Amino acid sequence: MKLQELIERIAEIEARAASLIGEATSTSSLDAARHSLVGRKSGALTAMMKELPSLSPEERREAGAAVNRAKTAIEDALDTRAIDLSSASTAGSTVDLTMPARRQWKGAKHPVTLVIEEIEEIFRELGFTIALGPEAETEWHNFGALNFPPDHPAMDMHDTLYLDDRLLLRTHTSPVQIRTLQSHEPPIRILAPGNVYRRDFFDASHAPVFAQIEGLSIDEGVSFVDLKATLTQFANRFFGATRTR
Repeated sequence: MKLQELIERIAEIEARAASLIGEATSTSSLDAARHSLVGRKSGALTAMMKELPSLSPEERREAGAAVNRAKTAIEDALDTRAIDLSSASTAGSTVDLTMPARRQWKGAKHPVTLVIEEIEEIFRELGFTIALGPEAETEWHNFGALNFPPDHPAMDMHDTLYLDDRLLLRTHTSPVQIRTLQSHEPPIRILAPGNVYRRDFFDASHAPVFAQIEGLSIDEGVSFVDLKATLTQFANRFFGATRTR
C-alpha cells in the first residue's frame, strides 16, 4: 500500500468515526463505536498499523504519525461524547445533592453483654480473675469430673447437645472450674462467665443457649462467711445499697 492511499484511508476512518460518535445515543452504542474504531484487536486504526511495515522508513514515520494523530482525536471525541451521554442520563434525576446525608447507625453491645461486663468488673475489684473455657467440651469435663453418675438424666441425648461421641456443647460453665483446678494451684479465685447450651425449645423461660456465670474460691480459712460477704458486696454494687422487697 502506498503512503497516499494509507493517508486517504485514515481520513475515511476519521469521517466514519465522527458519524458513529455523533449518532451514539447510549453508552452501549458508544462502546461499540470505540471497539470498531480503536479496539486493540479489530479496530480500524489498529488494522492500519499493520500496513506500516510495507512502507519505506521515511513513509512509515509519516504514516505512523498520521495514525497516532487520528487515534488521539477519535479517543478524545469518544471521551467527550461519553461525558455528554452521562450528563444527559442524570439531567432528569430527582436526586437532591444538597440534602443532608443519611445518619449512619453505630453498632452497640447487646444488653446481656453489658450486664456480663459489669459483673466481671465488680468481681475483678473483689479480687477475682476472669476464667474462660471452650464451649465444645468433653463429656468428662462437663459431667464426669463433677461426679455426675453415668445414668444421670442430664447426660441423655434429649437434654444435652452432643456433637459426636466425644464432644458436646457444655451445659454449664463448671468445666472451667475443672480446667482451672488442673492447671493452677490454690489459692484460686475465679469468675467463669460464658454461653451454655441445653436441648430446650424457646419459650418465656427457656432457650437452647443462654449466659451463665459462676465463681470459685479455694484457699485456707475460706468459709460461708466469705461467700455471704462476697455476694452481699456484689448485690450492693450491682443492684444498689437500698434493699427492695
